[in-house]
Amino acid sequence: MNDYNLPILPPDAELETKYVLKQLAKTNRALAELKGYADTIPNKHILINAITINEAKDSSAIENIITTHDELYKAICQTGYKNPAAKEVVSYRTALWHGYEQVKKREMLTTNMILDIQQHIENNRAGIRKLPRTVLMNETTCETIYTPPSGEQKLLLLMANLEKYVNEDFDGIDPLIKLAVIHYQFESIHPFYDGNGRTGRIINVLYLVLKELLDSPILYLSRYIIRNKSAYYTLLQEVRTEGNWEAWIVFILKGIEVTSEETLVLVKRINREVDAMTAEIKDKLPKIYSRELIDLLFYEFYTKIQYIEEGLGVSRRTSVNYLTALEREGFLVSEKLGKERIYQNKRLFDLVRYPK
Repeated sequence: MNDYNLPILPPDAELETKYVLKQLAKTNRALAELKGYADTIPNKHILINAITINEAKDSSAIENIITTHDELYKAICQTGYKNPAAKEVVSYRTALWHGYEQVKKREMLTTNMILDIQQHIENNRAGIRKLPRTVLMNETTCETIYTPPSGEQKLLLLMANLEKYVNEDFDGIDPLIKLAVIHYQFESIHPFYDGNGRTGRIINVLYLVLKELLDSPILYLSRYIIRNKSAYYTLLQEVRTEGNWEAWIVFILKGIEVTSEETLVLVKRINREVDAMTAEIKDKLPKIYSRELIDLLFYEFYTKIQYIEEGLGVSRRTSVNYLTALEREGFLVSEKLGKERIYQNKRLFDLVRYPK
């Protein structure tokens, strides 16, 4: 099968059809509600850390990298943890954070930044594909379903065109519609040997941040794609074979709407838990309460003696006393991992592990 002759952007098609615009209105409302609520929360890092671990897990699961929240928890907080799948998921989260920081700093999303994200995911510097005859196959039938473009120079030209489309709004198309186009194009270019799917899903949320549709990277489509995996791949292919942009764009817009609504529920639950634990610690342990302590307890699923010591500027003995008191009152649960004692915020952990 010959390489697919992928057209450059913008697509030569009507993108803003009646059905697309109808879904777009719903999607914009849902996304704006999520952004508005998230913007009222003082410490957004609490939300980002909590939500990105689910995205890392779900995005990796699409690529058959399967792990559990318990394995992830250990991989995050224990140096040298041996579970390969969990370590890959943690690498994904690191790549996502890195990409977010770069987009906020540079206010653009370039090919080199995308290369850097993929290198963080895969922990190698293989870069753009150079070998020919990459094919995407049906995992069940082993049938070739798509042969992406090949040749380093062709891929670099396609990526340069994609970069221009991402950063320049020369066509006046709504950014959410453009996100669907960008995602299709990146997945069709398939520029890397490995990590294309995960890199593409990070690009989605970075584009939302770049266009100021979100201030924080807290919305991810991976769980929606998992639930609708067959439709996702069918519609991707229909753009290539039939030029069916409308169905693909509506699918992505619907995914953003549904995911915005689900994420808003989770964000509100996390915020309520922060408020509830704040009130309880004030009541039961007023001598150790501080806003900085609450932030440390929710920054990750876990904390350590060292984190409290450094974060609050207290002695090691005081840090131990604080954590002992918090565990005694049921706010934390400790366990020994390697040589360290780790204190888990189980209430936050369970909220993220069992999102409703």
